[in-house]
Amino acid sequence: MIERKKILITEPNVAQLVTDMYDEELSSPNEVLVKAHYSHISTGTELACISGTESFFSIPGTPGYTAVGEIIKMGNNVKGFKVGDMIFTYGPHAAYFKIDITDRWHGVCVKLPSTINPEYAVFTHMGNIAMTALRKSNIELGDTILITGLGAIGNLVSQLCQLQGATVIASDINEKRIQIADACGIQKTTNSSISNLKEFVEKETKHEMVSTYIDASGISKVIEASIDCLALNGETILLGSPRVEHKTDITKFLQSFHLLPWNHNLKGALEFTYPTHETNFNKHSIERNAKIIMNLILQEKLQIKPIYTHKIKPDHIQSAYEGLRNNPEVYIGVVIDWKEK
Repeated sequence: MIERKKILITEPNVAQLVTDMYDEELSSPNEVLVKAHYSHISTGTELACISGTESFFSIPGTPGYTAVGEIIKMGNNVKGFKVGDMIFTYGPHAAYFKIDITDRWHGVCVKLPSTINPEYAVFTHMGNIAMTALRKSNIELGDTILITGLGAIGNLVSQLCQLQGATVIASDINEKRIQIADACGIQKTTNSSISNLKEFVEKETKHEMVSTYIDASGISKVIEASIDCLALNGETILLGSPRVEHKTDITKFLQSFHLLPWNHNLKGALEFTYPTHETNFNKHSIERNAKIIMNLILQEKLQIKPIYTHKIKPDHIQSAYEGLRNNPEVYIGVVIDWKEK
């Protein structure tokens, strides 16, 4: 048994750093024991978990699903890795944890490129989620697309779409997030609380509108309003997870996906619609996407520094959660540093 520190949600929206005794012995030949260096806080799913609104997360419990760490023990069936390797995985907010590399939901295990900054590599999961929208889309070189929501995932999907050859129009209601998007090289940004989004899109596209609309806000009201920016045969992709109740007459919304002159398509972009592990029978997988994202970070084609706003020690977790919830214009990318000094 080893003594470890971990984050514990004791009641909705209340987090503590606690110490427990952890069994470091492997229970499966497919497991690896990881010593965490960094973990990343998800502003969408994780904040929903700690508030008690996600059915798959139980309180009390330890949240988190993104970590970079060092393999310190591995089972006999684990191939392609060695003790001491730095990996990216879907680990919790804990100083030590085990993962079964064959597990569908938590078995992501990708070796870090030797020269990548591990503090940037921990953003790979956000890049993976963003990548799913591209995988689901019909975006091609020369297309113009709209993205709503410029948190970390909205920012990253905007960057990825530009790398794919699209012209990006990105909107948010927060000026700070727009400034960060500008610093990341997003081509056309607008504050939709100040200017009319549809009119802005009409002007920028010379009334042709956009072929793809990606929502990264998860706000149903925003999604409903923004589909008016789509051209004939356009696609709407739900990258953010809608969680807040929105009362409306859904008929007009549905008509845009059924009738002319719209004929739109509606697509979900949950990352787990693709396999977790690489196989010869599937081109795309979560682990392959992670390798691509990390190479883009390493080549500085994907900008992480502007969205990396806070690095905290684990005992500052409560203030970090409060910042993410109450000051989202300031707290955008928060990383927990687990290294002992």
